[in-house]
Amino acid sequence: MVFERNAPKMAVVVAGSSGVPKSGFVEVLVRELWHKVLANLNEEALTLSCEEGDGVSDNVNSNGVTNGSYLDNNNTNSNNGPQTVRTAFTDLPERVPEAIANRKRCVKVCKQEIGGLGISIKGGKENKMPILISKIFKGLAADQTQALYVGDAILSVNGMNLRDATHDEAVQALKRAGKDVTLEVKYMREATPYVKKGSPVSEIGWETPPPESPRIGSPPITSPSSSDPSNPTTQPSLSPLGDRRCIPLKMCCVTRAMTTPDPENRQLELHSPDARHTVVLRCPDQPSALSWFSAMHSVTSTLAQRALAEVIQDTARTGIGSREIRHLGWLAGKTESEKQSWRPVLVVLTEKDLLLYDSLPRSKEAWQGPEHTYPLLATRLVHSGPDRGSPHSGTELYFATRTGTRLGIETHLFRAETTKDLSLWTRHIVNGCHASAEMIKEVTTSCMYQSQECRLVIHYEQGFSVLADPKLDDGENGDAGGAHTPTRPRVLLSYPYEKLKMSSDDGVRMLSLDFGGKEGEIQLDLHSCPKPIVFILHSFLSAKIARLGLVA
Repeated sequence: MVFERNAPKMAVVVAGSSGVPKSGFVEVLVRELWHKVLANLNEEALTLSCEEGDGVSDNVNSNGVTNGSYLDNNNTNSNNGPQTVRTAFTDLPERVPEAIANRKRCVKVCKQEIGGLGISIKGGKENKMPILISKIFKGLAADQTQALYVGDAILSVNGMNLRDATHDEAVQALKRAGKDVTLEVKYMREATPYVKKGSPVSEIGWETPPPESPRIGSPPITSPSSSDPSNPTTQPSLSPLGDRRCIPLKMCCVTRAMTTPDPENRQLELHSPDARHTVVLRCPDQPSALSWFSAMHSVTSTLAQRALAEVIQDTARTGIGSREIRHLGWLAGKTESEKQSWRPVLVVLTEKDLLLYDSLPRSKEAWQGPEHTYPLLATRLVHSGPDRGSPHSGTELYFATRTGTRLGIETHLFRAETTKDLSLWTRHIVNGCHASAEMIKEVTTSCMYQSQECRLVIHYEQGFSVLADPKLDDGENGDAGGAHTPTRPRVLLSYPYEKLKMSSDDGVRMLSLDFGGKEGEIQLDLHSCPKPIVFILHSFLSAKIARLGLVA
């Protein structure tokens, strides 16, 4: 889609000390083209509209010449404009006299004291289009001539050639033209589809949750006193106006350079909670990009805390399964094999698990089905800090987790957007692993030791034990045909943590433990991949060291 012009402009920013509200000009990527829009940020939403101060938009504002505005004789905008307008939908091609089609005409227009020329323009050299009249405001100067049409290409203004003019050059020429203006025009029937096109923001898609899948924290219908996020009076949503989009920021993911290359480091991305829509914004320079990102990140962080409280309240009775939520938020994530492919991941920490969702769940049932579930007890944080392998070394903050599973080790990389986020997430994960160890206390798995079926028990306080299978012991020692009392499992080995000198595994099924005892190195066949037990062992040790006030 080609709309207006796409050259970057300096932003005009208005912001409070807290970073919101904030407004200014940015560019939005629509159909692989950049379009300048006015962005307004508040505590709930980001609004994008085609209300610019230099003649790009079809709307009126008070910052100067705009498309769709009308100039008075002092070349200033008035906000008291007419309410009706001629567009390509009213000036249909078949209603334009055949005699004027594709013929040059000179039309004299006398600017009014209020309203100026009363036209709106589109196109320009940068869009490979002529300067086209896209709107004519009824009752104003251009309309009163009854000789101009939507779809007329303006070839010159008072003799000044506009055939190769940019959009801004055409705007300035019209502003400087004086009261009496002679327009050389030519009606272009083939340009009708172009001037019919809406503003670029009209093509911005965003999530609209269905009624049966309310937003998180949405109260039941029987609770009129609560705020209903599906109610447009309480929840920001997409405006039905084609030239404006109001994007709710609650549980929206705000990132830098995740899906679109950003060599100049002046873009930011908004990803919808359902992970189906992305809005890419480009700022005039790096400082303004950082300012916008910081403001939006602050808003989304505040809203995420509110959402967390709502989710905890909403799932308080049952939790997620039997798990209580401790922290949640969006991160950029990828697996170890996806070297160049970051994607938004909703990360949820419960008291026992690390849960990964590819989108925000909209029901209690959806919360029960994460894309991945990793026990914190079998998960460890293996790196935290600048991404040394990234194209912009030292600019990306990321951490990695490794989880021991029955299929081996699964590694996930996560990228945080700020050092505060990085610190918050890594602290939550490490503390969560330690808390999980203290809560679970004991893990038992079957194994084979010296050709005998046994059980390996790892206890948070007591250390390691290898127990003979009680069923086998009962079968061997019980009297045939008579009743017997189950006996305690026979302890084959028992060692505290401090006796462990070395551990290793073959990654397939064998675990080796060396306690320096007379048995020498103990070989245990775990019947499956030993990695979960190895990681659990590490978590118990790490938690015990942390409990002593040391760093694991």
